[in-house]
Amino acid sequence: MTAARRRAAIPLTVVSVLVASAALAGCGSQRDDDVYTVLNSSTDASYHGWDAATLKRCSARLGLTIEQQSVPAAQVMTKSLRMASSKSLPDVIQFDASEMPTFAEAGGLVDLTSLGLSTRDIPKGIVDFGSYKGGYYGAARTVNTLALFYNKDVLKQAGLDVPTTWAEMKETAKELTRGKRYGIALSAGGAEDGVFQFTPFMWSNGGDETDLDSKPVAEALDYWKGLLKDGSLSRSTVNWTQADVNDQFMAGNAAMMINGPWQVETLDTKKSLHWGIAQIPVPESGDDSVGPLGGAVLTVPKTGDTARERTAAKIVGCMSSEKEQITYARNSWMVPANEKAAAIWREEVPELDALADQVATARSRTAKVGAGWSSVSLALQSAFQSALTGQNSADALKKAQARATSGN
Repeated sequence: MTAARRRAAIPLTVVSVLVASAALAGCGSQRDDDVYTVLNSSTDASYHGWDAATLKRCSARLGLTIEQQSVPAAQVMTKSLRMASSKSLPDVIQFDASEMPTFAEAGGLVDLTSLGLSTRDIPKGIVDFGSYKGGYYGAARTVNTLALFYNKDVLKQAGLDVPTTWAEMKETAKELTRGKRYGIALSAGGAEDGVFQFTPFMWSNGGDETDLDSKPVAEALDYWKGLLKDGSLSRSTVNWTQADVNDQFMAGNAAMMINGPWQVETLDTKKSLHWGIAQIPVPESGDDSVGPLGGAVLTVPKTGDTARERTAAKIVGCMSSEKEQITYARNSWMVPANEKAAAIWREEVPELDALADQVATARSRTAKVGAGWSSVSLALQSAFQSALTGQNSADALKKAQARATSGN
């Protein structure tokens, strides 16, 4: 399961009208008073099974009947809007955190603290991950971010250390590029995958999504262009998703890659591949490696039925409890959102300790721009495609800023 997937942009006015009508009209006749529904994107067999087990335990714990309804990630928002228009919203919706602000902006979500859920023992960055304009609308069970994966055998044979700075990564990638093998692989495709992968370079260099045509952002994009110029990065990167990057790494076509923990289950199927993980290199030694927080949040849609909303919050509380977070994290290789749960998880999977360190400095993509993130993302996607195929980075980003500001 990737952290960033292609989603259709839906105008906020459309969302607002549909969710407002749902809240004003209350619950529709389609709702079964004895059954509670959780809508998520767990269509993958493994994730669907893990969530089914979670809901079975929570059903027993709360004395409820809770059912899971799963649709592809790209359809969660559209499915939710259709259900809002027919007054049959589910009790809990698991949104990708980057989509949650759109529903919250439209007034379609209930503040979880008003329903009795606490943010105690949750790091501020993760609270922000589920918040919008001061309201706490989404509870995360686990979070993820990006890291540097490397082939231990290849680096050892070359007598090279794991890079920690941009200069070191550039030189290491160049040294490891041999024959059909590139030094590094990453996703710079025209979709959210590419934007997700660019943010650690942009943010760690002091760049900001509210000022795309700034020097720090251009320097980050130029760094990627430099990897292409050296031949350390395949020109196919402009077409690759994060899954494609993982395929290249597993096939031995890349010595290092930028990717996330959702790939670990697949990586471990190749027993001959000895991989390691480290924080993403930074511009200068001593800089913070600031990556994007990824993952989903559990929300309670506003239906007008306050009694069901309170019960839905209990379901969210059960699903995001410390015990359930640890169980889910063990299965998915994600990092528990709760600090106490994360400490236990670190001890169980020390090989992913660097990932937990990366999460500690990571931040939400929507923290500064909220529902405007979709416009920023589309603008950056266009900039990548232009700059990595020849256009000047500063010019590409100037157009990107204009596009993001206009919202088109």
